[in-house]
Amino acid sequence: MFSKSRINEPGPKAATTPAPAAPSAPESTPSFLRQSSADSAPAQSTKAKPAASVLASDLTITGNIKTTGDVIVEGIVDGDIRAHLLTVGETATIRGEIVADDIVINGRVIGRVRGLKVRLTSSAQVEGDIIHKTIAIESGAHFEGSVQRQDDPLQTNRGQSAEPRAAAAPAQSAPSPAKSEMSETVKKATDQRKSSGA
Repeated sequence: MFSKSRINEPGPKAATTPAPAAPSAPESTPSFLRQSSADSAPAQSTKAKPAASVLASDLTITGNIKTTGDVIVEGIVDGDIRAHLLTVGETATIRGEIVADDIVINGRVIGRVRGLKVRLTSSAQVEGDIIHKTIAIESGAHFEGSVQRQDDPLQTNRGQSAEPRAAAAPAQSAPSPAKSEMSETVKKATDQRKSSGA
């Protein structure tokens, strides 16, 4: 099949050398790609839980916070917080409603607390209602408000948020004397313009 003259010729040897090299190169590349995709596939399926977000003690936030993760508050928050696990540190002050599956309060909360599991430690100061499925209050905790147990306290937000708005509406319409005083002032100014123009 092969002759000596062909083996000694430089041209055909160069042609036969790349031919075996070409098939081996694609085989090594897919195996490398297969390894990287195999390595990355388990990493994607077993994602590590992200670390909790920490709001430091020198931080003041005005506005609402919403996350599906965990939050540790050490600073001041003027607004509502919704999270999976919420830990209120000893130096923290929250003015607003907090909603989470699991709530641990070590600091001060002024507002409604809604959670499946709520725990007030001995350093906690809560001024507001607590709606919970399970609750633990340690000796020494300061609490002013009412406690209400519900099977699903996280779903009551829509039903309860309508009540305060309805209650707030009459309170806003009550200061009608101020509106009447203002309308009288407008009438006087209009009368003065008419009289000065005549």
